[in-house]
Amino acid sequence: MANINESLAKLLEVDGAVCGAVVDASSGMMLGKIGTGMDLDLAAAGNTEVMRAKLKTMKSLGLNDAIEDILITLGKQYHIIRPVVSKPGLFIYLVLDKARSNLALARRATQEAEQELQL
Repeated sequence: MANINESLAKLLEVDGAVCGAVVDASSGMMLGKIGTGMDLDLAAAGNTEVMRAKLKTMKSLGLNDAIEDILITLGKQYHIIRPVVSKPGLFIYLVLDKARSNLALARRATQEAEQELQL
């Protein structure tokens, strides 16, 4: 098991990783962050709204399922949002440089971080 800082440090080792955070989706506040290149406080709050909107839509559609991750593809970046199953209401947020990253490996790394995260 890893604490938040250990999990985030491991995620930043992923090829192309720029920054990341563990976020409380109920408040939009970060429990931990690492890296540079963007305002992670603003990103945490904004991606909290993304998570809430997706969960609300799933509920409206009657989908009895869980989100594994949400991928946002930009021109130069990938943004991965992954809920922490063992701690409902928390999610991992990882930003990657699209030109230097392997999306499959990054998704796998966020899955491992989510499974190892101990709070």
